[in-house]
Amino acid sequence: MTRADLRPRTAGIARHRSAHARPRRPSQELVHGARPIEFVKLSPASNTTLLVTSRHAKSLYPSIARQLMRTEHVHAEQVGFVLPPRAPSAQTRLHMAGDELCANACMSLAALHAATSTGRGKLSLRIETSGAEQPLHSTAQRLEAGYRCQLQLPLPQQIEPYPLSGAAGCALVRYPDAVHLIIECQASDRAERHRARRLALEMASTQGTSVIGIMLYDPSRGELAPLVNVPALGSLVWESSCGSGTAVLGAYLAAQAGSDIAAEIKQPGGTMHVKARCSKAAITDLWISTDIQIVAQGTAYIHD
Repeated sequence: MTRADLRPRTAGIARHRSAHARPRRPSQELVHGARPIEFVKLSPASNTTLLVTSRHAKSLYPSIARQLMRTEHVHAEQVGFVLPPRAPSAQTRLHMAGDELCANACMSLAALHAATSTGRGKLSLRIETSGAEQPLHSTAQRLEAGYRCQLQLPLPQQIEPYPLSGAAGCALVRYPDAVHLIIECQASDRAERHRARRLALEMASTQGTSVIGIMLYDPSRGELAPLVNVPALGSLVWESSCGSGTAVLGAYLAAQAGSDIAAEIKQPGGTMHVKARCSKAAITDLWISTDIQIVAQGTAYIHD
């Protein structure tokens, strides 16, 4: 996965190119005044994720991400920036544009490392990331098409009941810099989705965290519809899948059962798996997994 992979192949092309010859990559002169952004685009259960591999000032992360995420640009549901690790125990570092912890982006980074690794076995690495105090353990196994990735998540600080009219069950799951509200309901119900948007905006103004998640969970179908608000980006997105939300749901289900759980969670873009261990009414271990594909790599241009 080098720059060479992106260059048009010229072997065997006549001096006078035909009408079907591939165009050259735009030179910097053709994109005068633009900022080049090197990226890799990955798809964990369709939760499209851009990992920026070129270096940029941290102050520019939000503006870069907002442009890249647009439909008319590269388009993705989230953007993270790959950096050298600071912690001695970590092999790599990820900083999300909104300073949040993003589980799917962490697993995407594990997949990217597996893609560039010379080994064929399961890759194990520790990822230093925004939104987490300690590096997270992740694994990536190469498949025929893509990578099967796992991630161990931090344990929630608190899972508390949340009174909400008409909800079969509802709980607020707290992390140091994130809150997720789980609502048991029919995830496709328009009234529930409208209420979810209102709650996401209200909680962003009262909770003071980097990310607010509203997780509409249908227990009869095992389906999750994740709504994620990242206030720093002004981003409110119904995501195709949400790794952090899947982990939070697993913690909630284990706390309800008072025992270990392993669940397959269907989401609009695909299926994710969660395993949670519970001992004496406390969550002691939390893992998620899904398959990830690398779908694009190249250079984008940001016009400041």
